[in-house]
Amino acid sequence: MDEILNRRSDVCEASAHIMTDAMHDDLVKALRQISDDDRYVLGELRKKGSAWIVGGWVRDSLMGMSAEDMDIATTLKPEDIKSIFPRSIMVGASFGTVIVRIEDEDNTSEWQVTTLRSEEDYLDGRRPEKVSFLEVGEDDKGIIEDLSRRDFTINSMAIGIDESLIDPYDGLNDLSTGTLRTVGSADRRFNEDGLRVLRAFRFLDAGEAGVREMDEALERGIIRAEGFLSGVSRERVGVEISKIFSGENVHEIALKMASLGVFDQVFEDYDVDIPPQLSNNHLVNLALFFRNEDISAESLSDMLRESLVLSKNSLSEISIMHGCRNLELDCSIESLRRFKVVVPETRREMIMEYLEKSGFDLFDFREAMEQTENEELIIPPIISGDRLAEVTGLVPGPRLGKLKGWLHRKQIEGALRTDADLIALLSELDWKQSNHEDWGVLQWP
Repeated sequence: MDEILNRRSDVCEASAHIMTDAMHDDLVKALRQISDDDRYVLGELRKKGSAWIVGGWVRDSLMGMSAEDMDIATTLKPEDIKSIFPRSIMVGASFGTVIVRIEDEDNTSEWQVTTLRSEEDYLDGRRPEKVSFLEVGEDDKGIIEDLSRRDFTINSMAIGIDESLIDPYDGLNDLSTGTLRTVGSADRRFNEDGLRVLRAFRFLDAGEAGVREMDEALERGIIRAEGFLSGVSRERVGVEISKIFSGENVHEIALKMASLGVFDQVFEDYDVDIPPQLSNNHLVNLALFFRNEDISAESLSDMLRESLVLSKNSLSEISIMHGCRNLELDCSIESLRRFKVVVPETRREMIMEYLEKSGFDLFDFREAMEQTENEELIIPPIISGDRLAEVTGLVPGPRLGKLKGWLHRKQIEGALRTDADLIALLSELDWKQSNHEDWGVLQWP
């Protein structure tokens, strides 16, 4: 492992480049740190055929980033892989893809293992009509042809049994220069799978290294890719959008997407308004994009459900943030205590980030929140319904329930600790004659 070379076969223009020392060291380190299970899976495949580490693991390792999921390409057919690993899931066996699973008492580990293949005739913008499995061939011909069907050059590298880097499409050079480029024609890649338009923006994000530069041919291909989502399920779009807007350089990438008209196709009749700052939380960002749309939280939720097929929980969080867009912040201790008790911590963080990036001044709000940090509030209702019925003479029903809810709110707002404190508050409310629907219960805002 003294020196890992970038090798190209005679199929491509003959050349060889030694990677930078930093990349070399990062890749060697990553190879030394792969798990025993990774080594086992690779070893078992290599007993009966050839196998290469491919894709994101190679890219991230070269960048010194944590490379967690290892994808593998092999000469073995799906049924051969299944025979070695009986618990494998044949998710796309007709296309050569198998999920290899290893289970023990503590966890289950998975690897996506794909037979070397070539593809032809993408008629639905998603899956090839014809798949041909490949042999190794001379000078790595099989793996090189397999890599040729992948989307971007930085994802089209492989590591072989001798731990050498196979890089027929100059992915290493593009990784070094911070360039994003398709393998071959951008038009062809996008015709094969329209989701690759969105994947381009995900891979623009190089983490701490900043934003990659989009190759001119790639940019022109995106502009020409009208209707790129026509053959793509909206669920896949939602997954990709969630990844894009959870990155480290999301603001610059969002601006790039807007400039190339991508949002017009993803969200159709709705205008994305990008604020001066964005979050690393995709739910916050999605709420921010539509903060100036004059639509209800329910309508926004319906649109995002149709456009991105988000989970009910995700849609709920976005709706709650959207409902805060015209909020008048109350920095009173009573309001802050309700905020602390009613709103889960993760949601509190999202709401505050949403408000701040929407232009709200949260200085006083945050300062006041610090005053409640060490308070130990009694959260469950101190006074029971039976005790309240005994004191008031009310029978079980809506009025008694609302009165209990009103007292619970007062309990939290006043940081009260005994039922005597609460019973004393009954004199502040005309609980006999007033409309119980007007009594405030524990909620925020």
